[in-house]
Amino acid sequence: MSLFDNPLRIALWSGPRNLSTAMMRSFSSRDDSICVDEPFYAAYLALTGLEHPMRDEILQAHENDPQRIIETIAYKPAKAPIYYQKHMCHHMIDDIDRGWMSEMRHAFLIRHPVRVLASYAKKTQSVNLEAIGFQQQCEIFQHVTNGLGQEAIVIDSDDILQNPADMLLKLCSSLDIEYQDAMLSWPSGYHPEDGIWAKHWYKAVIESEGFGEPAGDLPKLPSEYAAIAEQAMPFYDIMTQHKIA
Repeated sequence: MSLFDNPLRIALWSGPRNLSTAMMRSFSSRDDSICVDEPFYAAYLALTGLEHPMRDEILQAHENDPQRIIETIAYKPAKAPIYYQKHMCHHMIDDIDRGWMSEMRHAFLIRHPVRVLASYAKKTQSVNLEAIGFQQQCEIFQHVTNGLGQEAIVIDSDDILQNPADMLLKLCSSLDIEYQDAMLSWPSGYHPEDGIWAKHWYKAVIESEGFGEPAGDLPKLPSEYAAIAEQAMPFYDIMTQHKIA
């Protein structure tokens, strides 16, 4: 396979339970792209010492040296013209240098905090504002727009589910790449780019062959989660001001 010295490196910044894996599936279905799944996850676990599902397996299976990760995702040639990177905002802790971000074209995937928390609570008992990444997403957005001087792209997962073809067309236009109908569907099952954590977190996506149905009404949250959603709302509101309409 040919190597591309100067691929378009797309960093899509999201929180957990936010359609981000479906978006990775969408880009992996293109004929000009390769994808990487949360490249800093193992480094995040190693540096913070946090206990997550499958922690030991993740640390054993994935690179956890931030500098080696940065070299791979930001500077080494890629195997396709487009190198799509699914990033979790809360993985970008202070111990990880951000100089590599200047090599990327940045996009931000947002989702209403109530929907995020309703989904997250089904997978783990431990959740707080930091774990769902809303504040970190705003901080990274400010770094990209003010620090790097880039025009960052914001897209809402509810809008994607409402009209996938239209929103993906707009996203591709914003990224200056050609839209492909192939982005609307993919084979079910595990994909080669999936992190080892897929067997815990990705059940719905593994069973899917495309984007799901439009989101319905906001779910009702238990009081402890409702309080976290209230904390997250100001950050979500800031991001919605910049989203693709």
